Amino acid sequence: MAKYLMLGKYSTEAIKGIAAERTKKVTDAIEKVGGKVEAMYALLGNYDLAFIADFPNNKEALKASIAITKLTGIGFTTYPAVTVEEFDRIAG
Repeated sequence: MAKYLMLGKYSTEAIKGIAAERTKKVTDAIEKVGGKVEAMYALLGNYDLAFIADFPNNKEALKASIAITKLTGIGFTTYPAVTVEEFDRIAG
């Protein structure tokens, strides 16, 4: 599985729905497409949330990103990620 960084930005409406139950629904949506959440963080700055997740491929990562946005109203930008060690092997 490949790693992805998912950065989320709350809409005004999405802030109203903050709850542990919604977080569980997000995790379930990621798992439904074959993904696995490694970590979730709340942020200060340009983005409000950061998820590190594993997905089988870009298609499933995209499905999860769209599903979560539909479910929560939180807009996500999703990036594939590689470790620095893997990057060094690729680039070097």
